[in-house]
Amino acid sequence: MLRGRESLVRLVGKRRRFLPNRLSLLSSPVENTLNLCSDEDCKPLPVVRTPDAHKDGDTETSSSGKYVTCPVCSSRVNGEDSIINSHLDACLSRGTKRKLTQSSLLQLNFYSRPKVQHHSHVLKFEKNESSVSPDDGPVDIVHRLPKDASYNENDKIKCGSLEECAMQPQRDCLLDTLNNSERTNGATEIYSPMNKGATSGMVTTTKDDLSGMILETFIVGRKFSDENELNLGASISLERDPTNVKDPNAIKVISEDSGCCKTLGFLPRELAKFLSPLIGKYCLSFKGFVTTAPRSSVDVVPIEVMCDNINLLDEKNCDVEFKNLWTSIQQAIDSMKNFTPNALKYQKNFSLLIQEVLQGYSHLLSDEENHFLDVFNSLSDDSQRLFIRLYMRKGPWFRMSSTSYKEVLDSKQAVKELSEAGYLCCFDTNDADNTDMIQILNLLTVSELREVMSMLKKNCSSSMRKDDLVASLLPPYKDGLCLPLPDLILGSIGICVRISSKAELLIWRAERLFFLNGEQDLSAFLLVDMGIVKYPTYSCIISDQIFLDRNDLLAYEEAIEVAQLIDEALDEKDNKMVLRCVSVANSRVKPNQCTTSESVPFFSFFTASWIYSKVLSLGVSFLERENRYNDAVILLKRLLSCNTPDGRRGYWTLRLSIDLEHLGYPNESLSVAENGLLDPWVRAGSRMALQRRILRLGKPPRRWKTPSFAESIKRKITEVHVQGRPLNRETGMKSRFYGESGDQCSVEQLALEYYNGEGGGWLGVHSESGIWLTIFGLLMWDVIFSDVPNVFRTKFQTAPLDFGTDSFYLLRQNSIESQLLKIQDGMGEEILITSWESHKGTACSGVNWDRHSLAELRAAVTCIGGPCMASLCRHLAQDYRSWSSGMPDLLLWRFNSEYSGEAKLVEVKGPRDRLSEQQRAWLLLLMDCGFITEICKITPMPKSA
Repeated sequence: MLRGRESLVRLVGKRRRFLPNRLSLLSSPVENTLNLCSDEDCKPLPVVRTPDAHKDGDTETSSSGKYVTCPVCSSRVNGEDSIINSHLDACLSRGTKRKLTQSSLLQLNFYSRPKVQHHSHVLKFEKNESSVSPDDGPVDIVHRLPKDASYNENDKIKCGSLEECAMQPQRDCLLDTLNNSERTNGATEIYSPMNKGATSGMVTTTKDDLSGMILETFIVGRKFSDENELNLGASISLERDPTNVKDPNAIKVISEDSGCCKTLGFLPRELAKFLSPLIGKYCLSFKGFVTTAPRSSVDVVPIEVMCDNINLLDEKNCDVEFKNLWTSIQQAIDSMKNFTPNALKYQKNFSLLIQEVLQGYSHLLSDEENHFLDVFNSLSDDSQRLFIRLYMRKGPWFRMSSTSYKEVLDSKQAVKELSEAGYLCCFDTNDADNTDMIQILNLLTVSELREVMSMLKKNCSSSMRKDDLVASLLPPYKDGLCLPLPDLILGSIGICVRISSKAELLIWRAERLFFLNGEQDLSAFLLVDMGIVKYPTYSCIISDQIFLDRNDLLAYEEAIEVAQLIDEALDEKDNKMVLRCVSVANSRVKPNQCTTSESVPFFSFFTASWIYSKVLSLGVSFLERENRYNDAVILLKRLLSCNTPDGRRGYWTLRLSIDLEHLGYPNESLSVAENGLLDPWVRAGSRMALQRRILRLGKPPRRWKTPSFAESIKRKITEVHVQGRPLNRETGMKSRFYGESGDQCSVEQLALEYYNGEGGGWLGVHSESGIWLTIFGLLMWDVIFSDVPNVFRTKFQTAPLDFGTDSFYLLRQNSIESQLLKIQDGMGEEILITSWESHKGTACSGVNWDRHSLAELRAAVTCIGGPCMASLCRHLAQDYRSWSSGMPDLLLWRFNSEYSGEAKLVEVKGPRDRLSEQQRAWLLLLMDCGFITEICKITPMPKSA
């Protein structure tokens, strides 16, 4: 895989079905100094317009200020008179004209920046006004992106009859598993940072306030009920269930109408965790009645309850804890009002995501987009559930006759409502393009395809596969010789729907704003609800906005589209498209471009310039693979000039020096390496590699003076040679050997056997960086998740946003040094045990709970010793990005007494392996920290042996 590809794939995340700016990115001319888009004869490559799965001509596109939207085909074209006139002539001559839409001035949206206030370290957001104050001044506009998003005008609404068939897609298994095992009082709840702590000062509560107060809530966990039927007005009471293994705060709802006190279900956990201690400590009792009869035996049941013995409570007993509990109960009741009582877990999670985005990021959305997302909560339960189910499937088209969900009672009405709201669109035979036809044909079964072939009186042999049948139907349709084909397809499969382009764009945007990465989506909620993933506890203190205005967000989204396009092109081996994406990125990355607050430097990860630099970095690897070193040098120089404070400068400087040497410029290559050592952002392995290049290239007569670092990097590292019986001797294959027992093993396992035996009786593990990052995470847990503004924005983070940047150490320097002092004084093992017992199983970046036992970690920390452990942790805290890889393969230890020992770190190399610069840098650093280090070279025994 090309260098930088894996990082870019993580950035893009799940590929989008619909890219709104695809047409503009592929068709707009690029102002560029590079000649990347050229063939072997240096002639410009033709622009290939790739049709998207959705035909959105008037979507949010990016163009320069010289480009305009064609009123006929809605594509973005150069605004020069001669070009636009030629384009209009060509469009009008085709005889096809889209329905024109025009936005009035009143429909345009102008935004002022959000106002942020500090109060007790918790943000309060003021709702952004849609109008501009006279004092706001002019609003900055990004020249590439229009303010309003237009969407696919071909999203027609066309509903028909539906046939119901129980055929669940594989992606729905996770949802069904959760729904079938749902018991709210035992599930883990996720609270959003926007709600947590957002309430102002504590409300004073008196006994009179509680008297007669009605709590509106509902019964959940009905599958565990002793009574299947419930009637309107049925009397109920509450009873604590401290023996509940899922939740000691669980509260059962008991039927008062039956003489045997049957259990009807439970109160929601978010309410029970406050109400249960109130009932237990203050001996309160609650009674009430059912306010709505359930439709089925498993539906949640709305109820109203009130305290019936509040008069027995002495006013003196209403202490601070009592008042705090009652206030928390009121807050829990208010938060549950945002969701329908019958909401399933995934439905509630989706509504929570939408609600948080509307509360925290409404200033980044237009009025139309805010309204569109807000409409979702007003849809029926069936419509919400069907949309979420379809959105989480692959698609893009769904055959409703084979789509059925037990929680969606009326699919036909749900499709109609979603279509009217603009969330779904149906297949329209009058407006189907070739891409749609391919996707729709693939929904047909082989027998249905053969039936369509026979209706069209086409030959169809029994040996033809599905792909062959589809391929035989498409050419006549493309040529206009088979116009009845869409109608025949709909007659066979019934109605087909897909997520509308507008809904897909806005829900993707909501997910991106909520999770702030491409690796997480709605399934993150499910993993938490099912107990598969547990996220750490921390405070979200928000004082600055990541995106200052809508234009920043749109530019960021467009850059992600470019990243996805180059990723797809590499998969398809489309070199022309790769070069096109590199050219686009090269034309749009700007020197030192930064639109975020200087006080929050790690917000630069959420800028378009950052993503374009990733695309260019990947483009460098691609050009080097193609031996186009001249172009690679131009890109590297541009990256170095545009990204001054960047941890990737070391890699770029090293590649620039290497590529210049490839081109036959050793003097310039040497100068680049020497200047690189003066760059404070050139670190770790890259710095070591540049130093070694200087020693190799800087020999007389180029340089007469020996560099000051020469002796340091020439230090000898102890080497141990171990012979083994090789299993394979082929070049290019990973070396395998026979171990002492005769079993096959790797070179690392063979080295472990040697050190455990004749090598000195060492115990140890083959972990490379894994065990070190786990130890660092456990020892520094409280520091990593300490209260620092702006680093935690969502409850689904496994590390702060500044983790791996210089800001991590700078913002926590006092607490880090305090923790390192404890480790240095020998408290490392105690901290490790406490952290393990308190947080075991909780997700944390770098921590692997399954790979190493607590006993192994304790032995490692004890034998390494406090000073060495503290020194290693300090380097990771200061520059986690540079030092989190390349660590030695083996960590060995042996005890001298019960509480002391020694450790050794060993880099293992096979017959054809050699040290990388990063590994060499690590070994020398560890030597400086006081560690015992070795290189173990495994060599094959002579064939005669």
